[in-house]
Amino acid sequence: MGWWQVNADTLARSRFVLSPLAETFASLKLLHAGSGTHPGEHAWLRTHLPGYRAGLAADPVTALLVRAGLGRSWIADFLTPTPHAGETFEQGVARVRAADPADARAHLRMSLAGPLPAALDRDDLPERAAALLEYVWETAVRPSWERRRHVLEADVVARTAQVGKGGWAAVLDSLRPGTRWLGENRFQVNTHEYPPREISGAELVLVPVTPTAGWVSWEGRERYAVVYPCAGALAGDDRERAAPAALGALLGPARASVLVLLGQGPLSTTQLVALTGQRLGSVGRHLRVLRDAGLVERRRAGRSVLYSRTGAGEVLVGASDPGSGPVRPSGPRVVRPVPSPAPGTARDFRNTP
Repeated sequence: MGWWQVNADTLARSRFVLSPLAETFASLKLLHAGSGTHPGEHAWLRTHLPGYRAGLAADPVTALLVRAGLGRSWIADFLTPTPHAGETFEQGVARVRAADPADARAHLRMSLAGPLPAALDRDDLPERAAALLEYVWETAVRPSWERRRHVLEADVVARTAQVGKGGWAAVLDSLRPGTRWLGENRFQVNTHEYPPREISGAELVLVPVTPTAGWVSWEGRERYAVVYPCAGALAGDDRERAAPAALGALLGPARASVLVLLGQGPLSTTQLVALTGQRLGSVGRHLRVLRDAGLVERRRAGRSVLYSRTGAGEVLVGASDPGSGPVRPSGPRVVRPVPSPAPGTARDFRNTP
């Protein structure tokens, strides 16, 4: 497993940072995977995947760059500069574009764990990567950035409250699969067999993104980042959070929305706070009432307590809205072959407005 040695002072100075560039790169990873994990991602992919694939089909060098850069267990470092607080997308992508071409090739060899394909032995790789990120930002992220930002901010508020209640260890345990506070100042950041890193005294930032993606990055020994999928990623869009009118009339709109959200899978109180925008105390009261009514059950998973709907809860929600049952992925997470571009759909990522 990969873990970092983190002292108390570094944890105390840790902070959450929102990054439009990280959000865009996470969206690029989702496009590359070609399959979502909840209805919001499915709908987003239906809209944006055809144009993305057509563009890559028309630009085989950039297509090869994406496949190499995402690698199997390591992302090429130049694609994911460590986010800075308050940094705009334009400022972030400028750092990708400014990467040294020789460093970019070296990072790609590391992500591939092998030699670089001959087609990528060139100096315009940072420019191509930046242009592709600009394409994803302009067409698929920026139009919904305000809504995404609100979801990210809600997640940060909820996790900041969690720090006050359970300390940083509780937050680090629940960031994403593979992260875990091991004790003795050790923070597991993934399950890969990488050497431990001493980061005591460095700046540590935690960066939420709405797609179900995550990675780590660093700048020298001064700044480290953990990018994690926020709770809001489970919510899809606002329509998927809305409780049916009949259920809202029966339970109250706020309590009904909690019950509806639990149909998307087990969620913690912290996640429900982020998704609903309600206060922690209010969510706790709603869950207690729903448990007493036999509509919700809970179980412990490590340091977290997860809530889910019972059979009775499923029946009640289904009776009020037959289309609001549990969300199930539409298929396995596979990377499908890039089809030939449809007429008029190909985009040259190097000429993105």
